[in-house]
Amino acid sequence: MKLKFSKMHGLGNDFIVLDGIRQSLALTPEQLYYLGDRHFGVGCDQILLVEKATQAGVDFRYRIFNADGGEVEQCGNGARCFVRFVHDQGLTDKREIRVETMKGLITPRLEGDGNVTVDMGTPRFLPAEIPFLADDDVIVHMLDVADETLETSVVSMGNPHAVQVVGSVDTAPVGEHGPLIEKHPRFPQRVNAGFMQIVDRHAIKLRVYERGAGETMACGTGACAAVVAGIRRGLLDSPVRVTTRGGDLNIAWGGGERPVLMTGPAVTVFTGEIEL
Repeated sequence: MKLKFSKMHGLGNDFIVLDGIRQSLALTPEQLYYLGDRHFGVGCDQILLVEKATQAGVDFRYRIFNADGGEVEQCGNGARCFVRFVHDQGLTDKREIRVETMKGLITPRLEGDGNVTVDMGTPRFLPAEIPFLADDDVIVHMLDVADETLETSVVSMGNPHAVQVVGSVDTAPVGEHGPLIEKHPRFPQRVNAGFMQIVDRHAIKLRVYERGAGETMACGTGACAAVVAGIRRGLLDSPVRVTTRGGDLNIAWGGGERPVLMTGPAVTVFTGEIEL
């Protein structure tokens, strides 16, 4: 089977984007893993699948698979690439679209300067919504990792995040603690681990160890979760510039039930065809 694809990235968080509207796709986890392999396949952090919407009044369905072949609920950098892809491929002429995901609707908008703004929806904090095994809904949870107890904020941006404040992202133990937090038994569906350094009340630095992908150059939902966690803890004020290893995102959140707005770039690297 020959498969057409586009290779894209949002701040170095890279994707294989597949058009499931004009080509029939029913890929196995093994095939997805092969595509994502950086030595034997195309290579990516996540694989994004564009499908026809299943709901009235919605433009597309958006499915996300990590490089290990597992399907996940949401991906913010991928959402920006999604709207760039469907626009550039002629699947829509709308600059703002409504997209259904596993965890609800998002609304990405292609801006005049080439950046993309995504309405990422309302953050969720109840442990059952993460999901996270805890008795209380508090702003900071204590999480035992290795021989340490970490102060962690848990947030769902359609996918689960555990965010901690660190003195420096350069020296943070992302490679050591990231896998332990990702698979911590208190997160039954695993979790994305965020390491946030406060620069000032409108700026942070961030590294994220993602479920099923390891540390990535940037994580859109992780940036949203970190800003939300910082605002709830009284450490940040909206809007916030989030500096990742791949570049900057701008995140705005007015608190409460207001949606989180994320703005950043989406870039097509190349298009191709691969034999599966």
